[in-house]
Amino acid sequence: MKASICAACAFLLIVLSTVAHSTAAAPDKEYLTPKEIELIQDAQEIEKRVKIYMDAAELRLKRAVERLNGKESPPDDPFEFFSVEDMLEGYYRIFKSVMLIVDDAFQKPMTDKQNLGKALKSLKDTTERAGKELAALKKTAEDKRLEDVWNLVNKDIDITAGASEGAQQGLSSLPAPAKKKGK
Repeated sequence: MKASICAACAFLLIVLSTVAHSTAAAPDKEYLTPKEIELIQDAQEIEKRVKIYMDAAELRLKRAVERLNGKESPPDDPFEFFSVEDMLEGYYRIFKSVMLIVDDAFQKPMTDKQNLGKALKSLKDTTERAGKELAALKKTAEDKRLEDVWNLVNKDIDITAGASEGAQQGLSSLPAPAKKKGK
């Protein structure tokens, strides 16, 4: 079992390092809103923290799609001054963060495996939904001939696929959750 956990961690690190080396220098712009940062700081359990990150990633994809389709942000939107490219880069950076958090949790022997399983399930579910959104976003970028957006979407597709594979491997290496006894 320990070998399969190590293999899943190694896979996550390989994917993360491969994708990280293929990108340009990260922009200086903060990729999380102050509210998201506050929620993450308050969430000490891995499953809660990953859920917050996944919600943030999905919101960036949603806003990027809206923006590409001509919808303006409301004045109180925290992404009002973010470009499509900023949101796609933020999505990527969120996934990098989650992959590091999950890898770190796998390395710690005291990590609650049930909570880790919930975090991996959240990651897996989000990657499935995001994969469909990213494919549509890629098509829109192609149709509008937006090369920078297309390149960022491809980078996001790569990290999403790697996160999905890592989550699946991680879930398969964890013990099955205990079934509750009915009365």
